[in-house]
Amino acid sequence: MGDINKLIIGKSAAAKELKRLIQLVAPSSATVLVQGETGTGKELVARAIHDESKRRGNLIAVNCAAIPSELLESELFGHEKGAFTGAVNSRAGRIEQANDGTLFLDEIGDMPISLQSKLLRVLESKNIQRVGGNGEKNVDFRLVCATHQNLQAKIDGGEFRSDLYYRINVFPVEVPNLSVRIVDIPLLVDVLLDQMETFDPKFKPIFDQTAFEALSKYDWPGNIRELKNVLERASVLFRGKNVNSENVKQNLIKLKAPIEEEQAALWEASGSLTQTDALFQGDETQQLPTAENFRSWFEFHSFIDMRRHLRDIEIVLIEAALEKTNGMVGQASDLLKIRRTTLIEKIKKFVIEKPMN
Repeated sequence: MGDINKLIIGKSAAAKELKRLIQLVAPSSATVLVQGETGTGKELVARAIHDESKRRGNLIAVNCAAIPSELLESELFGHEKGAFTGAVNSRAGRIEQANDGTLFLDEIGDMPISLQSKLLRVLESKNIQRVGGNGEKNVDFRLVCATHQNLQAKIDGGEFRSDLYYRINVFPVEVPNLSVRIVDIPLLVDVLLDQMETFDPKFKPIFDQTAFEALSKYDWPGNIRELKNVLERASVLFRGKNVNSENVKQNLIKLKAPIEEEQAALWEASGSLTQTDALFQGDETQQLPTAENFRSWFEFHSFIDMRRHLRDIEIVLIEAALEKTNGMVGQASDLLKIRRTTLIEKIKKFVIEKPMN
């Protein structure tokens, strides 16, 4: 697989499937839409697609949410000298810089709608015109976009062009959440700790198996980015020392500084705690959460809005059942094991739109 394993770390079924999709689409020129929650590593996926594509040019990344809307056009398309106040020199835009390479538009859902039409025109013609310029220039680039937003909802709200959506959604790639990749956590911990430059390697914190078990029970709303933050904390609080399950729950996720006496007692006790080998044997029998997974909720969190949480789960399952059955309510009720009339009531209550056949 080459360098893809250095970018996409993991041996879980979800990680393997992600790598497979990347390797399938990379050699083509198809536009890729990378979707996933915050912190899942969408930019690394874009990098892997570019590296596997063997394109001669560079990967040029633009975060559409980080650049003010009034500057984004110039950033993308470039400008000619004197095009606006402060344009003392001509400048090539990011699209032009991506010639023979890959243009990665991160958080494309935040692109102003006025620019979306211009981007669509570029995708169709492969020609760009700098701000303040007259002539056009042909640019050969491969487009990869990413978003954590629901673009279909933004289309419904008039914030995203449907024609641009269908133009960029040629090959969708969904980046899995860390919560479905728990068997990858030990490997991710080792690799991420090795990548940190904040401490001498000989002072790297040592996670025992009970610590890995605690990490696997947490829900990781911030995904791999949050895991990296936890490891940064560990490198400060447990420099060159052992880390066990109590340290993970009380000192790393809840961020309570350990007391030295408590630390010593916990380190001595860690050797006698019960251990299991499931994480290291690739046990993926519980890819989806069960009711029992919530038993340890308050070990990591201070509270939960139970009514809202259960409502959100109910809505997602109903939407998934309707998508699976192409909007057939009777079939969806069979999947959900509820009466058809009950499902209809819930659809009305939650204002859920059935997918078009």
